[in-house]
Amino acid sequence: MMNACEPAERLKEVQFSPVRKVLEKANQMAAEGRKIIHMEVGEPDFDTPKPIVTAAVDALTRKKMTHYAPNRGTLKLRKSIASMLKAEYQVEVDPSDEILVTVGAAEAIFDVIFSLVNASDEVIILTPAYMNYENCIHMTGATCVKVALEEKDGFQIDRERLEAAVTEKTRMLVVTNPNNPTGTVLTRESLSIIADLAKKHEFIVLADEIYSRLSYGNRKFCSLSSLDGMRDRTIMVNGFSKVFAMTGWRVGFVACHRKFIPAILKVHQYATTCIPGFIQEGLAEGMETEACTEAVDHMISCFEERRDFVASELDKIQKLSYVDSMGAFYFFINVSKTGMDGNEFAEKLLEKKGVALVPGQAFGEAYGDFVRLSYGRGMDVLSEGLTLMNEFVREL
Repeated sequence: MMNACEPAERLKEVQFSPVRKVLEKANQMAAEGRKIIHMEVGEPDFDTPKPIVTAAVDALTRKKMTHYAPNRGTLKLRKSIASMLKAEYQVEVDPSDEILVTVGAAEAIFDVIFSLVNASDEVIILTPAYMNYENCIHMTGATCVKVALEEKDGFQIDRERLEAAVTEKTRMLVVTNPNNPTGTVLTRESLSIIADLAKKHEFIVLADEIYSRLSYGNRKFCSLSSLDGMRDRTIMVNGFSKVFAMTGWRVGFVACHRKFIPAILKVHQYATTCIPGFIQEGLAEGMETEACTEAVDHMISCFEERRDFVASELDKIQKLSYVDSMGAFYFFINVSKTGMDGNEFAEKLLEKKGVALVPGQAFGEAYGDFVRLSYGRGMDVLSEGLTLMNEFVREL
C-alpha cells in the first residue's frame, strides 16, 4: 500500500547541497564558540554597488513598485541586460522576446532543464560541476551522463572523450565557464569542440556563464553563444549575484533564441511568477551608471589580487597542487599527497584548525582527491586561513 507521506519518486536521486552541509557544520561550530575561517561558500564579501541600492530604495518608497512585475521581467531591465551582453560578449539578443529574468541563476537552470528535457533523454554534464545541474536532471527523470575533465589536461575538454558520451538520446550538454569549482576558463579551442559536436549531433547547450566577467590575466572569457552557428542552439544562463555582489537580491536571467523562450516561460510562471519590480528597477537604473561600473571594476581587480595571493600562499604548502585558477573565485586543490582524500582533509582541517573548505566529491565522484577553496572573502580571512592550512599540513 502506498505511503502518502513518502516523498515523490522523482526525488529519490536528489541530494542536499554538500556546500550547505559544510556551511551548516561550520556555523554550528561557530555557535559553540569556535572561530571559523569561511572559505567554503561562493559568495563575494563586497557590498552591492550603491547606485543599485539607492535606485531600488527609491523604486520601493517613492515609485511604490510593490505589485506584480511582468513574467518576463521588466522591459527596462531586459534592455539593460541586452546592452550588457552586446558590449561585454558580442552576443546580440532581442530584449522583447529573447531574455527572461529569473529568481537567480539557480531558477534559470531549473527552468531550462525542466522545460526542455524529457524523462527519456540523456543530458551530458562536464564535471567537476555545480551540483544543481545533476539534481535538476534527476528530478526530470532523465539520465545524467558525466564527462570528467581531467587535472592533467588543465580541466580543458578532450574531444574524443566528450564525443564518446554522445548518443542518439543526447538532448542537452551543460557547461560552466568560467568553471566552479576549478576556476578554469575554457579556451576557444575547448568551446569549439562543444560547438562542433552540438551542430554535428544536434543537441542544445545550457551555458552557465554566471562568472563571465571574472577572468584574469591573459585568459579572456568567450561566450559560447558568440561562436559561429551556436546562437540558435545555446541557452545562456547568467545573473548578477557574483560580479555585482547581489547574491541575496536573487536576479538571474536566461538569454537565448526566441524559439526556446515560450517553454522556459511556462516553467518560470508556475515556479516563481516574477522577481520584485523594485529590485528590477533598481538594477536597471543603477547598473549602467559610472559609479556602478567603477564599483564592479574594483571588485574584479580585488578578486585578481586575491587570486595571485592565494596562488603564492598555496605554493608554499607542501603536498598540495592545483591547476592555475584564471576565473571565478575558486581554487580546486589536489590533496592526495597528504595521504588523505578530500573528504577527510576538509573534515579534519575544519575540526582542528577551524578552516572550512568544500570536499571535491561534491562536484563529481571523480574528484575525491580535491577540495575547493573560495577567495570570495577578504585578504585578512584568506591570509589567516592559508596560514592555518599550512600549519595543518606541516603537522600531519
